[in-house]
Amino acid sequence: MNTEQPLSKNLLYLAAGTAAILLIPFTAMQFTSEVVWTLSDFIFAAVLILGTGSTYLFVTRKSGTTAYRIAVGLALGTGFFLIWSNLAVGIIGSEDNPINLWYFGVIAIGIIGAFISGFKADGMVITLSAAAMAQALISFVAIFGGYYQSPPSSVIEILGVNGFFVTLWLVSALTFRYAAQKETENHPPE
Repeated sequence: MNTEQPLSKNLLYLAAGTAAILLIPFTAMQFTSEVVWTLSDFIFAAVLILGTGSTYLFVTRKSGTTAYRIAVGLALGTGFFLIWSNLAVGIIGSEDNPINLWYFGVIAIGIIGAFISGFKADGMVITLSAAAMAQALISFVAIFGGYYQSPPSSVIEILGVNGFFVTLWLVSALTFRYAAQKETENHPPE
């Protein structure tokens, strides 16, 4: 007996959840001048939330393992948070610091690696490990290249924030590794 909800119903829930999330800044704008979103901010946020959520639904819809679903959620959540924070305030200095554009390379590694690996758990381990290494490399380039000085970010801030994202990428990779092991146990090679 299949207890899974149809994809269309899940997409409807995702759209409703996205609208509910976007009501938060919209409501805040009515009461404070601290929150100032433009129409393009709302559109971008909606596309990012809907895109991340629908990617999760499509990638995990045929997966039977909980570990795989958790790993996909971790990877997508990390990518979402990296994009959101980078565009909102910037990882190094302000959002206007050109080195922050390099973080989109980390996202590209994740997307390209996912497609090359066919979203298979074994391939995602390699992909997310590469994303973690790229994230770490950016922080070292920023520090040793002096990019953190204008606008200023402390070395500790750069190492801390990038270390946080590196950790998330690696936790996701390890969760995919666990999922791959479970798949092998459930379906041993012949």
